[in-house]
Amino acid sequence: MDKSSIRPSSASSGRSKSGPHSEYYVKPIIAFYIFFVSNLISALYAPIQDCDEVYNYWEPLHYLRHGFGLQTWEYSPEYAIRSWCYISLHALIGKIGMILLPLRSKEAEFFLIRGALGFGCAICQARFFTIISRTLNQRIGVFFIGISVASPGMFHASTALLPSSFAMYMAMLGMSSFMDWRGGLRTNNGIMFFGAGALLGWPFAAALVFPFLLEELVLANLSKQVADTLHRFLDGLTRASIIGLFQFAVDSYFYRGMQVVPFNIVWYNIFSVGPNIFGIEPWHFYFKNLALNFNLWFILALASFPLISLQLYWQVKTASMQNTMRSIVFVAPFYMWLAIFTLQPHKEERFMFPAYPALVLNAAMSLNIILTYFGSTDPRSLVSKIPAKLKLIVVVLTIMGAVDLGILRMLGMTTAYSAPLKIYQPLMDPSIAGAGDVLCLGKEWYRFPSSFFLPDKLRAHFIRSKFHGLLPGQFSEVKEGFGFWPGTYLLPVGMNNENIEDEGKYVRPISLTLSYS
Repeated sequence: MDKSSIRPSSASSGRSKSGPHSEYYVKPIIAFYIFFVSNLISALYAPIQDCDEVYNYWEPLHYLRHGFGLQTWEYSPEYAIRSWCYISLHALIGKIGMILLPLRSKEAEFFLIRGALGFGCAICQARFFTIISRTLNQRIGVFFIGISVASPGMFHASTALLPSSFAMYMAMLGMSSFMDWRGGLRTNNGIMFFGAGALLGWPFAAALVFPFLLEELVLANLSKQVADTLHRFLDGLTRASIIGLFQFAVDSYFYRGMQVVPFNIVWYNIFSVGPNIFGIEPWHFYFKNLALNFNLWFILALASFPLISLQLYWQVKTASMQNTMRSIVFVAPFYMWLAIFTLQPHKEERFMFPAYPALVLNAAMSLNIILTYFGSTDPRSLVSKIPAKLKLIVVVLTIMGAVDLGILRMLGMTTAYSAPLKIYQPLMDPSIAGAGDVLCLGKEWYRFPSSFFLPDKLRAHFIRSKFHGLLPGQFSEVKEGFGFWPGTYLLPVGMNNENIEDEGKYVRPISLTLSYS
């Protein structure tokens, strides 16, 4: 296929002067440093937003690294809807880091793993920024940097130990592969990255690839090169399948039985009990949540398709059908994702994570279109009659207001809600907690930051509170005769997938020496 015939032109993408002499040129390494510094601040100071992150990911990770932890029903071999492959990859990071670095405490290991997540996310963000700058224009790339680092949503999603965050990383790499046509189409890479995000991360994240696959199929039909397209599809699926086989092998080892965890997740959520038993939210939940986490940028993301349509209408003489299709493809993933999950009764903030980069891209494209229109000197346009200084004041105040709102929310999160990451530090004093002591979690059990903040001789347990759902149990700590990590395959008692309370999860506080509620 002739790549020059399918590359988007300046008509739809608003291409600006490229190269190191452009006023908007930012070196990819500089972009990486900006992203990494922002992510590192998140890793060190951001509170854990979701108790699922603690009990479904940090606790199993702590079990692999230190031999004990709290176990949710999702890790029971009877249900197996959480991947030990995902957990073990992060356990490996912790193990290597503790060997190579002069770190001795579990708390340091916790922040090391978080920092590694921020580092990986920064690499993906820098790659996505580079492709945005090259494919669209460098000003949109700069906007992508600014919106990303000034948005509370990206701030805490970047370092969350959640499959949806991993799916977000892979979505950035996958979108970069599909968007970058320099040197040839990279469909196989795009499918591989989205496949990795769906398999090792969250299966439903695979939906984000559909607009790009549809574009490829349309181009294949127009160019009469269906065979080449199918070959790239097959190549990408083969690579994704290799990742899937690796995950299958790791998960089957830990569960001591054949388990296809992505299938189990889909089966439970769609064809079995489903997540609605954990609560449902109104249709506007995500609109409020995204407005809180992205303020003005969410509004601009929603406005991207109408603005692109208007831009294409104004440039009807220079815009081509191909340019129109590419622009629509770039903004489609966020709209599609928001529509799919708005229709689901059960809603959680982390479900939006995979689409956060698409939201930021949409907002950056909208901002570029608006500023291009504001900067118009065409005497026929109404905006050209507004004094330049007045336009500058409006633009600066609006953008700075959005940035300030985002930064203030991030500061609020890291200061007003940081207590759970600090309150357990005195327990590390050997004179306070002894062998056999129990940390008692009461009505605010969901604020517990994980066993990484407890000494090895102390165990967390639950006492009765007003919560009457199913709480986690304990991973089995038996050792001799059961091999490595027997808690991953031994069937725990008192587990169910219907959120039915189990009395065995509680201890009586009268006999305990430590408590926290």
